Amino acid sequence: MDAQEIGTMIQRLREQQNLTQKALAERLAVSDKTISKWETGRGLPDMALFQPLAEALQVSISELFSGVQIVNQNRSGNLKKMGFYICPICGNVLYSMGEGVFSCCGISLPKLQAEPATDTHALTIQQVEYDYVVSMEHPMEKTHFLSFFAYVTSDRISFIKCYPEQNPMVRFPMMGHGTIYSYCNRHGLFQVSV
Repeated sequence: MDAQEIGTMIQRLREQQNLTQKALAERLAVSDKTISKWETGRGLPDMALFQPLAEALQVSISELFSGVQIVNQNRSGNLKKMGFYICPICGNVLYSMGEGVFSCCGISLPKLQAEPATDTHALTIQQVEYDYVVSMEHPMEKTHFLSFFAYVTSDRISFIKCYPEQNPMVRFPMMGHGTIYSYCNRHGLFQVSV
C-alpha cells in the first residue's frame, strides 16, 4: 500500500469517527498540517505514532495500513457462520462458531454442507412438554450409523453424540427458532428448521 492509499484510509476513518484534522492532531500531539500531509499522501506517520493513530481511529494497525477495515458482521452473537467438521479416519467431530481451517489425523477437514432432510434421512420432531424429541429411522450398525444430533439457535447449541447400536432418538430442551442437524457417517449432514 502506498502513501496515497494510506492517506485516503486515514481520512476516511477520521471522518467516520467525526473527527476534524485538528481534533485528531491534538490526540496525537502533532499539528493539523501533519494530518493533512498524511491524508494527501505527501508523508507517512512516524512509526511511534502507528499505535496511537490506530487507537484514535478505532482500528488495528494492520487494518490501517492494509486499507481493509474488518467489520464484525456477527455482532449479536448469531451462530449463522457455524460449521461442523468430521474426521473420516477417527470420527472426531469439530464444531466451529466461525470460519476456520481444521485438521485431524494429518488431513485437512472440509466444512460439511448441510442438505435438507430427505425421505431416507427424514427427521421426526415431536414437541413433548418443553422439549423436542427428535428421531430418525436409520440403521445404527458399526459401519453405518448416525454420529450426532445438534440443535442450533442464534445464540446456543445443544449437541448429542450417538454411537452404533444406540437408539437414534434424542431430546432437546426448546431454545427457540433454530435448526436441528443430524449426521450420517455415510451420507453426510442433514438439517430441518424448527
